[in-house]
Amino acid sequence: MPWRTGLIGLVKLRLKGWLKRHWPSLRLRTILFGTLLFTAALPGVGALFLRVYENTLVRQTEAELIAQGAALGAVASALWPGAAPAPPVPGTPFRPEASNIDLRTSPILPERPAARSVALPMPPDAAVLGARLAPILDGTRRTTLASIQVVGADGRILIGYQSGGSYAAVPEVRSALAGQVRTVLRKNGAYSQRYAFEWLSRASSLRIHHVRPIRVNGQVVGALLLSRSPRALFRGLYEDRGKILLGIGLIFATLVGLTILLSRGIARPIDQLAQTTRQVALGRGVVPEPPVTAAVEIRDLFDNFRIMADAIDRRSRYLRDFAAAVSHEFKTPLAGISGAVELFEDHGNSMTAGERQRFLGNIKADAARLSQLVSRLLDLARADMSQSGNQPTPDPMAVVRRIADAYRVAGFLVEAVPVARAVAVRVPPESIEAVLTTLIDNARQAGARRITIDQRDDGDMLCLSVQDDGPGINPADADRIFEPFYTTRRSSGGTGMGLTIAASLLRAAGGSIRLTAHPGNGARFEMALPKA
Repeated sequence: MPWRTGLIGLVKLRLKGWLKRHWPSLRLRTILFGTLLFTAALPGVGALFLRVYENTLVRQTEAELIAQGAALGAVASALWPGAAPAPPVPGTPFRPEASNIDLRTSPILPERPAARSVALPMPPDAAVLGARLAPILDGTRRTTLASIQVVGADGRILIGYQSGGSYAAVPEVRSALAGQVRTVLRKNGAYSQRYAFEWLSRASSLRIHHVRPIRVNGQVVGALLLSRSPRALFRGLYEDRGKILLGIGLIFATLVGLTILLSRGIARPIDQLAQTTRQVALGRGVVPEPPVTAAVEIRDLFDNFRIMADAIDRRSRYLRDFAAAVSHEFKTPLAGISGAVELFEDHGNSMTAGERQRFLGNIKADAARLSQLVSRLLDLARADMSQSGNQPTPDPMAVVRRIADAYRVAGFLVEAVPVARAVAVRVPPESIEAVLTTLIDNARQAGARRITIDQRDDGDMLCLSVQDDGPGINPADADRIFEPFYTTRRSSGGTGMGLTIAASLLRAAGGSIRLTAHPGNGARFEMALPKA
């Protein structure tokens, strides 16, 4: 029903909220130790009920009664009055009797009823049989502590407790007199607790009854009744105390060893990394080498954090330098505009028309430079924030040929060297075109008349080389040409952002650009593009 579903959802929501409010803050070391302790305690929890162990003890007791019954039954058959010697039958297979009692599935019957009194006198053979078997049964009973009785074909007890009474009404006795071997579980009426924790045992108040027929000359002439309480659970534990204590000791030794291993391999390195993180955040620390005991994943975490910290440090220095450069670049035109405005305010009425026009021209030029700087800064931000293009370039040289056609003017040539085959790269064609356009425009403004663009394979990268025939780049400037705002053409309107944007575009796609030639042979740039 809808209301019931809503009620269940509300209860779950409130329960989840309560757990969130009251959930304790646990250290990783505590969680690991608690998990290992619970795992180590699982055998102890299972041993608390000892169901498997106790069932084994019951089956062991049943097996002992089966063995006693088989031996005593054979003796009774041989000593029974009127029994003829039975020669062994050749080829008779050995068939051990398996135990079939199970505490979980076997029914628990009431206590065996007392033998019924019989008015008829004992059979004449009973005294003879008793004289023959009684000493054997008594000696066996003293060692095995089992109750042993022999009944005749009519169910009357011939030897043992309640001799002369009848068990003819007992179901398992009837089965034995019908030729069947049977074992049952019955309540033990004489049970009284002897151990402090004996109430934990399921079999302490039970008694195992085993009956088997006695055959003489091929006929069932009686039955052998054996009964015994199962082996005491806690007595069995006491007898096996050495093994159990050794197992408990090994479990806890393993627990301590695993706790130390996990602490040194996980918890302690994470604590160290957390402290280092706080120090690095304050700018007063470096990431140390990971402990030799740290897990492989923790070592990788240290390495990744070191790489991240180095990248953040480089980025911070870059931002500081970039902010200083932006401040410097903006300060000059702003100062010019401010000075011109002050002059207009102080001497505007006394200026000639030419002077006004000159100052207005200066203001206009400075404003244009500011606008150009802002545009280039936006371009740089887009390049820095761009992601590796999802659209690869199947043939970079096709982009080169398209650009070469666009720059086909008199006195200037862009030549694309033919290649044997096209190689796809993971850089978008727009980025390749923007970088090449920047390099070509810079070379043209520097006085180059011919630019040659070639392609070569370099393992996982494809290199595009851009060679011009201009004067080249001064070695003193070569190390700074990719810095923001660094330019040798400031007087002609250069912003020093072109190569910086080009490098950012390639870096975002996993590529790079570098200068490989100096004055004398013109400027030569190499673009490394990752293959698709």
